[in-house]
Amino acid sequence: MLDNLELHTDRLTLRVLDAPFAERVLDFYTRNREFLQEWSPAPPAEFYTLAFQRERLEAELELIRRGQLLRLWLFRREDAAFATAIGSVAFNNIVRGSFQSCHLGYQIDQAEINRGLITEALRRAIAYAFDELGLHRVEANVMPRNARSRRVVEKLGFVDEGLSRKYLKINGAWEDHIHYVMLNPDVE
Repeated sequence: MLDNLELHTDRLTLRVLDAPFAERVLDFYTRNREFLQEWSPAPPAEFYTLAFQRERLEAELELIRRGQLLRLWLFRREDAAFATAIGSVAFNNIVRGSFQSCHLGYQIDQAEINRGLITEALRRAIAYAFDELGLHRVEANVMPRNARSRRVVEKLGFVDEGLSRKYLKINGAWEDHIHYVMLNPDVE
């Protein structure tokens, strides 16, 4: 069962969270509100409330159980109490059947950028998605001006498959995105 999934790297624990962790998730989003705004869809007005985050975690857990999503929250390995979330990695829109694909999303605390943590987390999470979930393809869509995020996916081996014009509405404006893809090397 994925409800209690924990993955580990040298510096991080990646963990599925449920509703009792809503305060930690809200704290992450509150601390990083301005930093994430440039790269994120405009959230609903109630997004920065405990009730919203609790409901969101419950809804995500149901999607995880149905195999349509996997969101892993990032904690420093030494944070055994899981007191401070420092980011997340999400495999969204998991489609099975002949597609076996998903969309990748990720975010890191502003205080943790340029330390290689998101790359480390993604490397471990993608290995899990390929090896344990059996996915064939992971797609990441990145705004051309998001140089840090582009470096991350390129370093991991994602391939640029082209520009998707006005692909997502980010912070109130339709933004172009570069469509990156990584294929499972163990699947023919």
